[in-house]
Amino acid sequence: MNVCILGRGLTSLTLAKSLINKGICVDIISNNRENKINYDRTIGISKVNLEFFNKEILDINKLSWDINKIEIYSENLDNERILNFQNNGQKLFSVIKNYELIYHLTKKLKKEKLCKFKKNLINKDILTHNYDLIINCEFSNFITKKFFTKKLVKNYNSYAYTTIIKHSKTSNKKAIQIFTSRGPLAFLPISKSETSVVYSVNGNQKINFKDLVRFYNKSYNILHINNFSRFELQMSNLRNYYHGNILAFGDLLHKIHPLAGQGFNMTLRDIKIFSEIIQKRLNLGLPLDLSVNNEFEKKSKHINYVFSNGIDFIYEFFNFERKTKRKIFSKTVKFLGKNSNLNKKFVETADNGFLF
Repeated sequence: MNVCILGRGLTSLTLAKSLINKGICVDIISNNRENKINYDRTIGISKVNLEFFNKEILDINKLSWDINKIEIYSENLDNERILNFQNNGQKLFSVIKNYELIYHLTKKLKKEKLCKFKKNLINKDILTHNYDLIINCEFSNFITKKFFTKKLVKNYNSYAYTTIIKHSKTSNKKAIQIFTSRGPLAFLPISKSETSVVYSVNGNQKINFKDLVRFYNKSYNILHINNFSRFELQMSNLRNYYHGNILAFGDLLHKIHPLAGQGFNMTLRDIKIFSEIIQKRLNLGLPLDLSVNNEFEKKSKHINYVFSNGIDFIYEFFNFERKTKRKIFSKTVKFLGKNSNLNKKFVETADNGFLF
């Protein structure tokens, strides 16, 4: 069985390793001659998803930094803490540097006999090649432009700023999110001396990002702030997940606001569903064809849509409070967060995604 994956980003590499582990031949092809490396981007992986990654894809425990406490504050309540998540010191989620995980996956895949990295650009010849499935993870190739343009899109009129701060050593196991007057700001530890910062700023106004990081920082003795990256934010959900034996995947299927750090977690849940469908076919001796794509869409599309809109609701909830400067919403969240059962449910939702 042969599968072609278009793209060389994190989603493509993770999916490729999952398929190769099942004995499937995979060609990885990308339009990008050289992928730009973003050294300031990190990803959060939930506890359940990390366990799946380690067991079914690749052991990445050495790359991950565990978080055992999450605190959420509201500037509208004079920076008062409104939520506090912890579980007797146990891991809630983990943070990994994006480029390190890409490098690690690439290194492993290049040693796999079933995997080939092809340098030729994506063209129409791919459609006539004898591939059982073509999985498209790229935004700019001709397949995307021809088959995967219809989507539900919401522009947030916001930009995300990301960087890594270096600071004096500390235990650094606590993640902090602050709903500021400009938008949500998160401090995500990645080691004893480094912390990732993600700030989603409303509007297109220019800001002094480094000064704002220093202003809102209450936990670290900052030694250095790296250069930052900036990208526009939007939510999108693809209307049709596949065309024949071609399946869209990753951010091409769905993009969400980064305030909850759930973007790559949604992709990992998709990979888990897709992996289970593939394994079932292999066990029954069935071919990999467009029916795989059809089943995947039926099992994942509604979940992804509800989850995406759930994240959007959280954003709009606090965004409305930011605009109106009312305090009732943060006070309500603070009150609900004191309920241990609800608090536990919040953690389970973030870990597993919405349960059905």
